[in-house]
Amino acid sequence: MRNTMFMVALAAILWGANFNLSQLVVHEIHPLLAGAGRFVLAALVMLAVAGLWRHKVPFRKHWRAYFLLGLVGIGGFNLLFFMGMASTSAVNGSLIMATNPLVTSALAALFLGERLGRVQVMAMPVALAGVGVVVLGGGAGLHLAMGDAAMIGANLSWALYNVLARRLMPAESGVSNTAGIMSMGALVMAAGGLMVGAPVQMPSSQALGALAFMAVGGSALAYLLWNAGISRLGAARTSVFLNLVPVSTMSIAALAGHPPGATQLAGAFLVLAAVSAPLWWPKSRVVTA
Repeated sequence: MRNTMFMVALAAILWGANFNLSQLVVHEIHPLLAGAGRFVLAALVMLAVAGLWRHKVPFRKHWRAYFLLGLVGIGGFNLLFFMGMASTSAVNGSLIMATNPLVTSALAALFLGERLGRVQVMAMPVALAGVGVVVLGGGAGLHLAMGDAAMIGANLSWALYNVLARRLMPAESGVSNTAGIMSMGALVMAAGGLMVGAPVQMPSSQALGALAFMAVGGSALAYLLWNAGISRLGAARTSVFLNLVPVSTMSIAALAGHPPGATQLAGAFLVLAAVSAPLWWPKSRVVTA
């Protein structure tokens, strides 16, 4: 049990580190190329894992589902993610993404007709208030920075991916599906980079190292650790550890000499409280969408 909890916590910490590492990448590599590079490497790792574990990746049979999920969950999300991280802080980005479980629930209610629990309905405005405090800074001259707006778009893109996955995910193993989706997403981003003529230049070893760590540690390894936790602890107990993602990001930023400000801490409290609430009261009465 302790080993499993450690693996799940490590996955959340690796995802949190992605926000800090991305800022080393986006200042030297175009967002499309950064996303393509990250997932080309991550897809190669996942394809290797699938081969070692003897999980077939049926591209021919499920290419449409893999393409659409890769377009939304890898291409759309990562383009907006890297665009956002080019001009917002790692802490802001992680706190915006921390609301994703609630955003996914809202989209699932809207498009799939799923029902929302009363606690979820009550938690959503609290989470939005927390994000508002973070992105608007609590000042009198309120404005939404472009980086924060892009991260909100990334959040919506990942929530849409989660909803689409419930309908389109093939009945294959998690390793097979992830390898297929990552591969298609990497192709989409690489093709997009070529079509728009994204500038190519040799990045520094620091940026390349950060991108490689995001691909191997913050994508492939984190996914494998997370799914191992779900299989042993269950989805509900495992999802509690998602709250470690913004905590990890804030801790790393503080160690790097960029501690969170008072408004970020206030927003973090609201966001984490709202996201955690449905986990503590999962049997609340439902509200029809």
